[in-house]
Amino acid sequence: QCSLIVQKGCPSDSGDENVERGNWSSKREYMLSMIGYAVGLGNVWRFPYLAYKNGGGAFLIPYTIMLAVAGIPLFFVESSFGQFCSQGPINVWKAVPMLQGVGVAMMLVSTLVTIYYNVIIAYSLYYLFVSFQSHLPWSCSSGSWNCTSTPGGQLHETHRPFIYYRVTLARPELFCARVVLQRSAGMDETGPVLWHLALCLLLAWVLIGAALFKGIKSSGKVVYFTAIFPYVVLIILLVRGLTLEGALDGIEYYIGTKSDLSKLSEAGVWKDAATQIFFSLSIASGGVTALSSYNKFHNNCYKDSIVVCVTNCATSVFAGFAIFSILGHMAHVYQKPVSEVANAGFGLAFIAYPDALSQLPVAPLWSVLFFFMLLTLGLDSQFASIEVISTCLQDSFPTILKSGRGFVTASVCIVLFLLGLPCITRAGIYWVTLIDHFCSGWVLLVAGLLEFIGLFYIYGGNRFIEDIEMMIGTKSALFWLWWRICWFALTPLVLLVILAWSWYTFTPPTYGPVGYPSWALSLGWCMITFCLMWIPAVAVRRVLGARGNLWQVR
Repeated sequence: QCSLIVQKGCPSDSGDENVERGNWSSKREYMLSMIGYAVGLGNVWRFPYLAYKNGGGAFLIPYTIMLAVAGIPLFFVESSFGQFCSQGPINVWKAVPMLQGVGVAMMLVSTLVTIYYNVIIAYSLYYLFVSFQSHLPWSCSSGSWNCTSTPGGQLHETHRPFIYYRVTLARPELFCARVVLQRSAGMDETGPVLWHLALCLLLAWVLIGAALFKGIKSSGKVVYFTAIFPYVVLIILLVRGLTLEGALDGIEYYIGTKSDLSKLSEAGVWKDAATQIFFSLSIASGGVTALSSYNKFHNNCYKDSIVVCVTNCATSVFAGFAIFSILGHMAHVYQKPVSEVANAGFGLAFIAYPDALSQLPVAPLWSVLFFFMLLTLGLDSQFASIEVISTCLQDSFPTILKSGRGFVTASVCIVLFLLGLPCITRAGIYWVTLIDHFCSGWVLLVAGLLEFIGLFYIYGGNRFIEDIEMMIGTKSALFWLWWRICWFALTPLVLLVILAWSWYTFTPPTYGPVGYPSWALSLGWCMITFCLMWIPAVAVRRVLGARGNLWQVR
């Protein structure tokens, strides 16, 4: 039973309730770490575009509904589960030994995502460093490109083999493709390791290793800066953006009077809202469970879950104003509709927005602030992901690794740095896209669905509620009514629909017009299989190695 896992003892000199594993030094450090984990790059580069694409302000309706029926219920489950058991994502499943493979799947998918996520942080570091110049290297004022506008609305570039490009996004696209990524024609053309990115990737891992060297005791101090600084930058960018000509046009497109309520009748809009909620909160990947496992036993995980989830979603909406106010100015400068300059994901962060920043006075300053913000957003999320791996290792081998937290963290960072080297070759962006396309979706949906099945239909929903009440106090039946509806039926149904829809609408990944060879697609399916195969494998092993019937050994 999960209740047998709780490790408690006399408080240590540091005030830790859990002597063996330790606790957060303060509630503030836990909350900042959890907010930093949940609020990541997707809040800045994915949500604003989704809102604009799916009806503007109308998108907030399905987004809020999905937050209530899917996001908060699963977040509450994971934070309660980790806090009650005081164990990481693998060991918590001693409550339901048959499903301990779910924890293994979470750790493996976190490992794969961490590899490519840190590559994106390396991109941010490179852009940050090259921004310390009098002129941004991707702007037409930079002498290194020697570009001039031609009468036909084209861009003539004399130092590269590309002769004519559209003015819109041409400069940043060239800089990103030919200088930063040095992108090859396809995944078959790997090319050498790009040492400017290798050094940035190494620096990213050094920063993460240093912050996590003493586990939560050291990372809890770092998040005072990394979790708060992005909000400072977003406020600065918004204030500056609102003073620019054309800013209101950008906001109108984002969430203003041009909102289209008819979009609510489209199933795809609801699917996008549910998917964004699920992934922006970083649930079902082990991070929430790992971070909450260091809480003190009677911490109010219910209030924490509400605060973190609402803060995360409010940040997404707020970031959209900062992003689209400046994109509106960019559209005004180019005399084009906002729809022609807006982009999503990688293209927004490293092409469209840098282009917009290059149009501002004192452009290097705004570029430094923006990419430093991306750096801190990424680092916060990485802290929790590495914590998942380290916590799982220490919980699984407590005797060997009990006093070697620094060694574990350093070893994990070194191994993941080496595994990330293919992602910083000339074909690196194709690897990043491949891992993101296959690993950050279905595995998490399956893991989240099995969490509900395991806890509410095998372990027992009433038992789980009693466990929560041991931590936060007894609540009325009316209080639990909504949560019962969500946990027993509504949230699993939403996850099942998203999973089925994702499967039905699956398309092979591409990077722009470039497709992937068959061996790369096979590798993507192998990554999914490698993560998920431990679920049935561990279940079979537990059944065969236990006494009694299937129900008794569950």
